[in-house]
Amino acid sequence: MEAEAVIFADQVSLNSLVQNLVYASGTVGAIFVVVGLLLIDAGMVRRQNLFSTTIEKVVGFFIGFATYFVIGFAIWAAQYYIMEDFTMGDSIADWWLGGGLVNAYAQDIDPAVFPGLNNFQIFVFFLACFAGIINVLLHYAVSERMKASAYYITCVVATIVSSYLSFLTWGSVGPLTNPGFHDFFGVGFVYIFPAAMGVVFAYKLGARPGYFSPHPRVSGYYPPSIGLAAAGVMTIFAGIPMVILSCLFFFDPEALAVSVTMAEASVGVAFNNYGLSWAGGAVSGAIIAYSTRKYTYLLLGPLAGYVAGASGFDVWMPWQTFVVALGAPVVSYVVYEFTYKRLIDEHKLIPLFLGAGVYGLIMVGIFKAGTPRSGYLGFEEGAFAFQHAEISLVMQLVGIGVVIGLGVVTAAILTFILERTTGLRVDEDMQIDGLDARFWDIKTDVKTLAEIEEKAAGMTEAGPRGA
Repeated sequence: MEAEAVIFADQVSLNSLVQNLVYASGTVGAIFVVVGLLLIDAGMVRRQNLFSTTIEKVVGFFIGFATYFVIGFAIWAAQYYIMEDFTMGDSIADWWLGGGLVNAYAQDIDPAVFPGLNNFQIFVFFLACFAGIINVLLHYAVSERMKASAYYITCVVATIVSSYLSFLTWGSVGPLTNPGFHDFFGVGFVYIFPAAMGVVFAYKLGARPGYFSPHPRVSGYYPPSIGLAAAGVMTIFAGIPMVILSCLFFFDPEALAVSVTMAEASVGVAFNNYGLSWAGGAVSGAIIAYSTRKYTYLLLGPLAGYVAGASGFDVWMPWQTFVVALGAPVVSYVVYEFTYKRLIDEHKLIPLFLGAGVYGLIMVGIFKAGTPRSGYLGFEEGAFAFQHAEISLVMQLVGIGVVIGLGVVTAAILTFILERTTGLRVDEDMQIDGLDARFWDIKTDVKTLAEIEEKAAGMTEAGPRGA
């Protein structure tokens, strides 16, 4: 006679369902972020490349998403296994795509073996979305000039390396987070890492024809829809509040929120910090834009404020976030102008993430130094005791150095290999004609300068119709 199945009710209680919904909302917010990023790009690239750049980002997102399911989450989760005297190998055995805990129903697993299994399973989806977002952001640095095959290979590698970086820098008991490196929103591995890779790729790929100066066949780069890009910015603004909830842990009493860094936090303060980061960046960015008559800062400003504040949404007070956010567009402005004058064709990731992102992490280290964090709730002594470490400027600088260093090294190795195998750069003629027409045979209603001149020359030779 078959034994009756045991149901572990604590794993599927009403309280656990509420937490499941909170974390599931973060995945919805992450998808809104992807939509916003696609809209920004659609409003800024040449029409001749609109389909290609969009679809490459979508495919790159799902390559990162799938790779994260295969191995990425198992790497990140290893910090909690090590905390319990297990190994990264144990984490991989449980959490790779074919692992026992990925492929189990929560009600079938004894809480003594793994409590809160549903939440961890939902976290795979949530963090997989951000693995995909890293690849979407990376594409901004190589858009319209990197071969699709090279980009897709890069997506796999970037996902694995960023997963290891998240193990190091995002959480509370990783090798860098446990001693005190503080990054509430994953600015390091989500934003700064692809920006560091982007520096190397932008240097190796060179500028797009006609970007900095007129080209015989490309008169210039003219954004097709700034309004569409602005809508993308606001879509991101709408999506991230749901993500913030997923960066908080909730313990008894049931409304007690503790940051993923194990710093004291609350939902209301974190949300207000988020809103004011955008507002501060928008105000400062608008001042720069109207002073210089460069519309770019109207879009960069709110994003810069958000990126600068994100690493400390859990520990800043709202007024502090607003002040920090006011300074972020200034930092981005300095970095943007520096790269533009040196003809570096990458003006999104570098000023926003290497500029505002690094600035924000440093501000946390300066003004929130001494804030208790690290370890894990319930551990009262030992290497992982709850809030045993403090935020420090030294650990912030160490974390920044590790993230940028891994980004640069990863991209340098990839460019060396890709240039000698698949090739790295789309040839100039294809860049000029547009990837949509040359690769996909998609015609747009926009003609290049060369096509207009060719048509004009043909009419001159043939004479007016009817002559």
